[in-house]
Amino acid sequence: MSTHFNQMMQDSSLLFAAPFVEELYEQYLIDPDSVTDEWRGYFDALPPWNKAGSEQPHSPVQNAFELMHASVAAAPDMEHERKQVKVLQLINAHRFLGLRVANLDPLARHAKPVVPELDPAHYGLLESDMNTIFETGSLVAAARLTLREILQLLRQTYCGSIGAEYMYISDVPQKRWIQNRLEGVRGLAGYDAAQRRRILGRLTAAETLERYLHTKFVGQKRFSLEGGDTLVPLLDHLLQRAGGQGVKEAVIGMAHRGRLNVLVNILGKQPSMLFAEFEGIHAEHLTSGDVKYHQGFSADIETAGGKLHVALAFNPSHLEIVNPVVEGSVRARQHRLKDLEGKKVIPILLHGDAAFAGQGVVMETLAMSQTRGYRTGGTVHIIINNQIGFTASDSRDVRSSQYCSDVAKMIDAPIFHVNGDDPDAVMLITEIALDYRMQFGRDVVIDMVCFRKLGHNEQDEPLVTQPFMYRFIRQHPGTRAVYAERLVKEGVIEAGEGEAMIASYRQAMDEGRNSIQPAIEKAEKPVSSWSGLKTGTKWNTPVDTTVSLARLQQLGRVLTTIPDNFILQSRVQKIVEDRSAMARGELSLDWGMAENLAYATLLTEGYPVRLSGQDSGRGTFFHRHATWHDQNRVVWHEGIHIPLQHLAQNQSDFVVIDSLLSEEAVLGFEYGYATAEPNTLVLWEAQFGDFANGAQVVIDQFIASGEVKWGRLCGLVMLLPHGYEGQGAEHSSGRIERYLQLCADYNIQVCVPSTPAQMFHLLRRQMLRPTRRPLIVFTPKSLLRSKDAASPLTDFTDGSFRAVIGEVEALAVDKVRRIIACSGKVYYDLLNARRAKGIEDMAIIRIEQLYPFPHEAFAAQVAAYPNATEMVWCQEEPGNQGAWHRIQHYLSRHLRQGMRLEYALRPSSAAPAAGYLAVHNEQQKAVIEAAFRPDLDIKNIPGAGHEHH
Repeated sequence: MSTHFNQMMQDSSLLFAAPFVEELYEQYLIDPDSVTDEWRGYFDALPPWNKAGSEQPHSPVQNAFELMHASVAAAPDMEHERKQVKVLQLINAHRFLGLRVANLDPLARHAKPVVPELDPAHYGLLESDMNTIFETGSLVAAARLTLREILQLLRQTYCGSIGAEYMYISDVPQKRWIQNRLEGVRGLAGYDAAQRRRILGRLTAAETLERYLHTKFVGQKRFSLEGGDTLVPLLDHLLQRAGGQGVKEAVIGMAHRGRLNVLVNILGKQPSMLFAEFEGIHAEHLTSGDVKYHQGFSADIETAGGKLHVALAFNPSHLEIVNPVVEGSVRARQHRLKDLEGKKVIPILLHGDAAFAGQGVVMETLAMSQTRGYRTGGTVHIIINNQIGFTASDSRDVRSSQYCSDVAKMIDAPIFHVNGDDPDAVMLITEIALDYRMQFGRDVVIDMVCFRKLGHNEQDEPLVTQPFMYRFIRQHPGTRAVYAERLVKEGVIEAGEGEAMIASYRQAMDEGRNSIQPAIEKAEKPVSSWSGLKTGTKWNTPVDTTVSLARLQQLGRVLTTIPDNFILQSRVQKIVEDRSAMARGELSLDWGMAENLAYATLLTEGYPVRLSGQDSGRGTFFHRHATWHDQNRVVWHEGIHIPLQHLAQNQSDFVVIDSLLSEEAVLGFEYGYATAEPNTLVLWEAQFGDFANGAQVVIDQFIASGEVKWGRLCGLVMLLPHGYEGQGAEHSSGRIERYLQLCADYNIQVCVPSTPAQMFHLLRRQMLRPTRRPLIVFTPKSLLRSKDAASPLTDFTDGSFRAVIGEVEALAVDKVRRIIACSGKVYYDLLNARRAKGIEDMAIIRIEQLYPFPHEAFAAQVAAYPNATEMVWCQEEPGNQGAWHRIQHYLSRHLRQGMRLEYALRPSSAAPAAGYLAVHNEQQKAVIEAAFRPDLDIKNIPGAGHEHH
């Protein structure tokens, strides 16, 4: 070590405080050349953390320098100093690895592993050193303790009922905060008698409800919480503490296990209501309804900070799919309360161990947690870890990671493993987890290790696949009994008091009342934002979507005004200049301008707009340009202008988000947002239409069926680019057939607008109508800049969205012998082909709304051609896809006597479209030729004989 460095060590102004050394060491780890040669030399010389060469722990660094300073100044016993460094390594070893030997499993099935790094002998520290006093370094304790005392503190904190994982967190203050909370109390809760009585009361309620239902409704599925009973006091404590910290709303997402218990013992649902559901009572207004353990509920709970509104989200059987839905609902509620920091509304997500490790939507939702468009100020994750999942034999079959919670490490979320049989420890960790979330605005995980007393459901026999585990479970007296016995031994309660609690709760159950949670009960109803909106099946209420010419032109000027000294990319500059001409009426409007005007008019009428998707700011097809980027910017996060945010002083919020590369989680988030905020136009755009395949669970289980199952209305808009242009199987079809298959009960709207004006009126109609239903829009690609598809300004100032558009050319009505019906881009192909062929006896009708089908409007078009004897449905998609199989039944209803219905389409195919451009062109030509064939002989149709006919 250099003389200069030794002089530094003796300088009293450099007494190497922990923050100073930590900062230097952090810099060194990122870039070794960022520190001086002397410091780098010392850091290089530090011994590796272990033989595997994993990350060097930080905390011994500062202490080592203190020792070096002391050694230079006073030359103490070098052997003692060597052992001092080893003590600091032992401390950090417990911070990293203590959970490996922690008492986490209530069943204690397996012997604890041998972890050499936790043994003092591993560092040459012997029994003779136990009474030697050492510096404690960064340990939250007295500055000097005996090795015995240090070891006792470490084992109590990190090797008892709590196993903490947080040392991988890159932010040092967060690590220090966690150490203060854990080490400061040695992992011990220290609750008073009243608090522990409340815990026992909640445990009693949890266990007794399950056993009561088990005997009263024998064999009925309920997905019992038994074995994980501590979840109920955990949630109770979490919500009470949250309310005390000023939280006004909490949204809970969970799968089925324990849901009935949470409904009754946390949200205060009356047992009589639950019993009625077991006996078959159901909501008459829901055409489908859902099982008990999928139902949502909400209530106002009294806390020290006042009323806390708690909503339990409705959830289908797809486990973790509710996660992003909850996050979206929370974000909407935060927006409504102007809760920019996420301090007033919090998300709470309950997970199963196998699901947390196995479901991809968990990772996608975690990945959203700190992004600008989706963050909610941190989520409290609670894993009900019954160590079994469904029926898998052991952890080797359900994950590849050591712990089920490991995926959370990717976002630096701290993970607190805790033994569910130690309710006091669970409550302590619950406090730390919530406080961490409120302090740092980040996700945190509680992994409550427990067991599952019964099978996956009450009709399942777990011994078939789990004989070893269930021998231990059969011998376990239950968490309530274990805790009650502990309280008796410690003199907190009298013998027999626990049994009296059971009797009292059972009596309340017999009377159908809730004795534990006197919440202000109310079933999940629309929040105030839903006032004035109607339910029912009235999807076609007419509304005026026109806008005056003066207003459109004024908004158009604002949308095309470039800020001073702001340089647009040359192609964008040309687009903006053209749009300026469109606003003046000098050019017809394209799709991008029409869409931006639709948003602008809504924003200035009091409707916020939220648009997200992969590259939605610019638009996948370089068409939207809702976000402008200054080409001269020198700082990456500056030089961005969003014209739709600068329309007027009192306009509503416009948010456009270039989302992470996720469909499932992002679409789930937007669904949750739309259900909680009906007066915001919420849109999600797929990069290509069939990319929505990755979110099919959200579409099936929420968007299409949420209303008939749970009565949940939603005005979410899905924009799905669709059109056959030779781009291959995955870039052509938005899978129209899938959405039409889901259509029933007037649940969704499926539209294929063919002009910019149609898109303008469609988007405005979505918000101006007095109801909310999901809107699926198949948007174009090549038509985005097509002059054929452009719309004059007069189409915006007059008219409305037309579900059916009739013939646009002056054909002799009495000479028309064939009606060709179609949707989307193929209309322009048909129109151009008819002009080229000089055909005058075939009319082309566009069906712009495929569902709900506009029967009256279509019937009027058919009636306009009294001499037509033929009808052809023409589509670009193969016969087993597209709208044909659904549309034919609607078309048939309007055929006159003797009128024939046939089709023109691609041959049935396993893939949505041809991958070879030559094949695509050949097929496209054949489809158009088939639509205009002289007769309806099916043998002349390309692909005839395939299964689609």
